[in-house]
Amino acid sequence: MPRALALSLAQLGDPAIVRVLLKSLLVTLALFGVFGAVLWFAAAHTINAYAAGYGTGLGAVLGLVLMILAGWLLFRVVALAVLQFFADEIVQAVEARHYPAAAQVAGLPFMRELGASLRALMRTLIVNLVVTPIALALLVTGIGTALVYGLANAFLLGRELMDMVWLRHRRSDADTAPIGGLTRFALGGIVTVMLVVPFINFLAPVLGAAAATHLVHRQRSPDAPL
Repeated sequence: MPRALALSLAQLGDPAIVRVLLKSLLVTLALFGVFGAVLWFAAAHTINAYAAGYGTGLGAVLGLVLMILAGWLLFRVVALAVLQFFADEIVQAVEARHYPAAAQVAGLPFMRELGASLRALMRTLIVNLVVTPIALALLVTGIGTALVYGLANAFLLGRELMDMVWLRHRRSDADTAPIGGLTRFALGGIVTVMLVVPFINFLAPVLGAAAATHLVHRQRSPDAPL
């Protein structure tokens, strides 16, 4: 794990990964720009309905405040979702540099990729349904709820990061997961912690996908250079 993370950090300057970061940042900012415009018009329209003549100015202020609050609360979630959309490009960049033979493998067919996405969605829903009552019961502890959701995210992220690499190279449905459960959980836990640190949270999915690529190929081919 430490070596995989170190190699992932060392490759952050790779042009292919920089392109992914720039694309994901631009898409994230564009989404928030659209969201901010919607808030502005909605606020102006609402205030106009109750304070004719003041809607434009007050709406602009209210829309700005709401946009700042939404950005503070949602930026990490939106950025993570956008970046995950480009995660396959990160995997390909790592394979091209460190595992050239693996880089020749074609991506998943659309139906298999769709099936994997639906399974991931179901897994996320089930895990959250299971842990939510526990998290609510632990609200009085102050830290218990965050801990429960953190552990759930560690499990889900570890599995998702492994799948985005492994499913590209799995030979049959009978193939077992190349990364053990504890390793997956540790990787997911590291990424989960990184996601709550400002600025680093934007790099967390990139480092997670790159580290998962190293871990998967190292387990599949122990003699692979690392």
